[in-house]
Amino acid sequence: MQATANQSGKSGKHIQRLLRTVFGVTRLRAGQQDVIDSVLAGRDTLAIMPTGSGKSLCYQLPAALLPGATLVVSPLISLMKDQLEKLHELGITAVQLNSSLSRTEEDEAIARISQGGRLIIFCTPERLASPDFLSLLASAPPSLVVIDEAHCISQWGHDFRPAYLEIAAALRALGRPPVLALTATATGEVIDDIDTQLEARKLQVINTGIYRANLRYRVIQVTNAGEKQDEVLRLLRETAGVGIVYAATVKAVEDLAARLAELGESVTCYHGKLAARERKHNQDLFMNGERRIMVATNAFGMGIDKPDTRFVIHLQVPANLEAYYQESGRAGRDGLPADCTLLYFQEDKRVQQFFLAKHYPTAEEVAAIVAAAQTLPATFAFAALASSLPEFSDGHLKVCLKLLKDGKLLRQDRKLGYRLTAPSSATPSYAQLAQIYVDKQERDKQALEQMVAYAQSGLCRWKLLLDYFGDAGDFERCCTCDNCLSPPALAAPISLDEFPPAPAEAPPPAPAPQIAVGSRVRVPRYQIGTVLSVAGDQVTIAFPENTTRTFMAEFVVPA
Repeated sequence: MQATANQSGKSGKHIQRLLRTVFGVTRLRAGQQDVIDSVLAGRDTLAIMPTGSGKSLCYQLPAALLPGATLVVSPLISLMKDQLEKLHELGITAVQLNSSLSRTEEDEAIARISQGGRLIIFCTPERLASPDFLSLLASAPPSLVVIDEAHCISQWGHDFRPAYLEIAAALRALGRPPVLALTATATGEVIDDIDTQLEARKLQVINTGIYRANLRYRVIQVTNAGEKQDEVLRLLRETAGVGIVYAATVKAVEDLAARLAELGESVTCYHGKLAARERKHNQDLFMNGERRIMVATNAFGMGIDKPDTRFVIHLQVPANLEAYYQESGRAGRDGLPADCTLLYFQEDKRVQQFFLAKHYPTAEEVAAIVAAAQTLPATFAFAALASSLPEFSDGHLKVCLKLLKDGKLLRQDRKLGYRLTAPSSATPSYAQLAQIYVDKQERDKQALEQMVAYAQSGLCRWKLLLDYFGDAGDFERCCTCDNCLSPPALAAPISLDEFPPAPAEAPPPAPAPQIAVGSRVRVPRYQIGTVLSVAGDQVTIAFPENTTRTFMAEFVVPA
């Protein structure tokens, strides 16, 4: 099934000609070249590339060279539509299969897929799990399968989506063609989980880094909800161009959008509780430039490609730094400067804590699923199991089945049927399987604490993000974020008159006392505060009235 560039008879000159004449690109970037070479060599590849770095070209160019179809699994119908239109403008044959199509449109797409040959097929992960769709592809299996937004396949990813768990079984049903997984962010844990869930063969990981020099990050501390609203209005009036304001709840989105509209701002909104037609209409208003401001929950985001977005404002802290990077990264895709602002109010942490209180599988639920499966035929379909367990949602049931598959208590065949396997001495208990998600909840809590620490830190914002993703290297500072431009320790300079001069023959200073997070400390000219974080020689302290400042450790003493 693997095809190399040489086997396809495609020379470097032919690739360069395709780049110029079809894609309008004079040369590939280093990361793109590496990914395309890996794909054309038939390797399973994970490409971690920042937003706006040209991930789409990494499959579009191979699709023009490989003999068969390229199947692109995408999480959002709106993203498929956008990609499809761009490919048609380039003269590249592409079709989509999803729930937005009319019966006639779906029949036409199926007919084109049935013809086989070179084309790009877009589908959702739910469609890929359909036996009918797999049967359609079976006569001419794809030469390449692309998994877009691949972090969704990982239980440690910030946007875990159970439908992605069916992808490995679908790949086996298609004869296991080479896979290209694409994402803008992935921690080491997420990379390992993507590797496992895809059942990859020596996964080639190509990580070009997350740094985007044109994004200017800042955090504005606010002390109450009213001050936050005032700051949003000020930012929107002082910032030119179009942008997105993210809020954590539907109510916050609707309230802010209504207030902005009353004040005469050019605004629309987007959230999951709007009807599909209204969501599409509002998205089109923003994407077409008919509205300057989009107020939205994180339902508006993945795959949104509006290159001239000049700002992204977060009304509340997101759940973790992955989500924050992805959402803020929708700014400045054209490479021009853009502002990414987080309004931090300590009480907003509670909103994310509420969202983190999810219901994950319990040992009792896993046992109930096994008991139900034992009453079914030896090989059973998901629908049959779901009908015997009406108290389980499809998503929750798929997560439980994933646990059983990971524990080697269940396997899935090429036709997507399930079969229980006999336990062995090494088989984990149901309690051990359920503990995986107890651990996930704890990780989610830690991730929220890291997000809060970012908001309260006095260090370079980009340095903090790069450290989190293990991508810092020798990076020191961006020189464009709020903390670089106005270091908090220097924001309120301390008069040297407050410190008596040292005598000429002063003994060496005593070592500074150890400062622990959570301890009470004092700083000259300030009241007693509580230590929030310690990073090297910088200490971030919370003072009364919700004021947060960062100081050099030498000025901080225990209270």
